[in-house]
Amino acid sequence: MAKFALFVDLENCGAKVETLLSVLEKVKIRGDILLGKVYGYTDQYSDLKEVLLSNTFTVVPSLRYGISQKNNADILLVLDALEVAYTNPLIDSFCIVSGDSDYTPLVGRLKSMGKFVLGISRSAAASNIFINACNEFQFLENVGGRTRKPSGKKKAAADKEPLDEQELNKLLTGILDEQNDRDELYASELKGILLRLRPDFNEKAFGCATFLKLLEKLAKQFGQLSVRNDNNNVMISLAQTGKEAAPEINRDNWRALMGEQLSRYKEDGFERINPSILKADIQASYPDFSEKKLGFKRFSDLLKAMEKDHLITVEMDEQKNMLIRVS
Repeated sequence: MAKFALFVDLENCGAKVETLLSVLEKVKIRGDILLGKVYGYTDQYSDLKEVLLSNTFTVVPSLRYGISQKNNADILLVLDALEVAYTNPLIDSFCIVSGDSDYTPLVGRLKSMGKFVLGISRSAAASNIFINACNEFQFLENVGGRTRKPSGKKKAAADKEPLDEQELNKLLTGILDEQNDRDELYASELKGILLRLRPDFNEKAFGCATFLKLLEKLAKQFGQLSVRNDNNNVMISLAQTGKEAAPEINRDNWRALMGEQLSRYKEDGFERINPSILKADIQASYPDFSEKKLGFKRFSDLLKAMEKDHLITVEMDEQKNMLIRVS
């Protein structure tokens, strides 16, 4: 199991409660977080207090003095990460929540020491140099789940209601879906990951004497889990079931469906996104999507039509990359 140190540049990632919770979930699925630090903390992030305290983060405040404020936070993050790498042999993995290219030399040094580096950032702030330097990189827009539907009124960060069977099944399938290099997990591994995400979990709360009985109950009820016995080892994987008919996107509804996806970004605090994120999310929700089927030669032509309809504003960043500003 990987042992992570997690470093979060709040100013760069523009973290919100839901975003930070999604980052924590992404990292905890991969391993245990032994150390966490956030940089650039100010009163504007006061709603993060509960989730930071409950996950034992160390907070480095932002001292507003002169133009060197941002650089100071960057330097502190680099120094702290290197200190951990050299002095804490238990930690073999690092997660850096920032897309700043200034962290690229840090990534190189960590990798030269045999450390695994996971980078996470907003697509609008992610440097291609930093992305390519990491062992693995995730966009913040994707971390929370591409096809998540708007949930209406949001709950406080640590105000988690007890899991019901449907939510538990969703959480378990999400864990299995994150295993990029493995088709299945030992039941004990799956429970270990689940406990990192929800320390209050107990199978007895679901009326089951053992975790195996609970898994079998969920597999029978929802049909999304597969449970098999391999020489007395219980293995869990996603069930190979027939897929429901995928929703269609066509010339009549594409503007409305694009607008719904854009609203999700805005609801999560993402004002600017990379066009590739929008296209990938639409393809994830509507596998039959093709700009040509909608009457456009290129995806950029579709974006121009959306801009004309005042759904978005197309901009260019300092690296001459196209960005979408949600209207």
